[in-house]
Amino acid sequence: MFNFFYDDDEVAKQKVLSYLNEQNITLQKINNLLLNNQNNSNTIYLLGKFNHLGIGISVDEQKAFDLYQKAANLGNSLGINDLGKFNWNINLGGCYEKGIGTDIDYQKAFELYQKAANLGYSSGINNLGHCYQNGIGTDIDKEKAFKLYQNAAELGDSSGINNLGYCYQIGIGTDIDKKKAFELYQRAADLGNSSGIYNLGLCYRNGIGTDIDKKKAFELHQKAADLGDSFGVNSLGYCYLNGIGTYIDKEKAFKLYQKAADLGNSFGINNLGNLYQYGIGTDIDKKKDLNYIKKLQI
Repeated sequence: MFNFFYDDDEVAKQKVLSYLNEQNITLQKINNLLLNNQNNSNTIYLLGKFNHLGIGISVDEQKAFDLYQKAANLGNSLGINDLGKFNWNINLGGCYEKGIGTDIDYQKAFELYQKAANLGYSSGINNLGHCYQNGIGTDIDKEKAFKLYQNAAELGDSSGINNLGYCYQIGIGTDIDKKKAFELYQRAADLGNSSGIYNLGLCYRNGIGTDIDKKKAFELHQKAADLGDSFGVNSLGYCYLNGIGTYIDKEKAFKLYQKAADLGNSFGINNLGNLYQYGIGTDIDKKKDLNYIKKLQI
């Protein structure tokens, strides 16, 4: 179950729910199991995750933070990492990065990812690469980011593999190699990583490291969307709006952009605003268009 949390929060939640359903484990049963086994750092961490994602219980970010902190204090690498990050994999460092249950502290987030990475935790190594790539709690160092993604990828971390692919695609800390980017996205997709599936769809849609195959692009965006990936949902809307690998359905495009926007995807928010502005798949509503523009500026 721990591997599910390498994905985005919504995707991870759906994977957990599907797994529990396949195993005929009720949400009440798993939550009781976690509550009754709080001497183990892994179950403490999992309970924190369930509180953070709202799996079988209401979302409680403060409780999630406290449980990640408790797991981290016991030396749990997942707890340390999760206290550092919120947007990607919600780890102890993630709480400080995104202000979950505490004030935002990028320096603290960086230190926690560094600690998790030193323990050999692949997700911590990947998140540390994210810090160096984007200057979170440290100076930007794209070569260091590339090496950390490479290290995480070598450990089999699906997000690290996907991020390494992105480095090769646009030349972050290395030379551009679109064929290698395609191969890495394929590898991440094969591991079930929703971002890898989405990026692989982009490769087929735009001919990045492979031939253009719009039907395959549509299928991959659909697969990423089914996993709850906001970028996949947004891109699926784009496919329906423009007839990429499928028929044109502007109302369906509108609904998908709405879903992506509800998930907080900035591209989805922008696209939804455009549809309201021009009355595509819905009635013209300039007021709503303005509201979405303001939402992007927050």
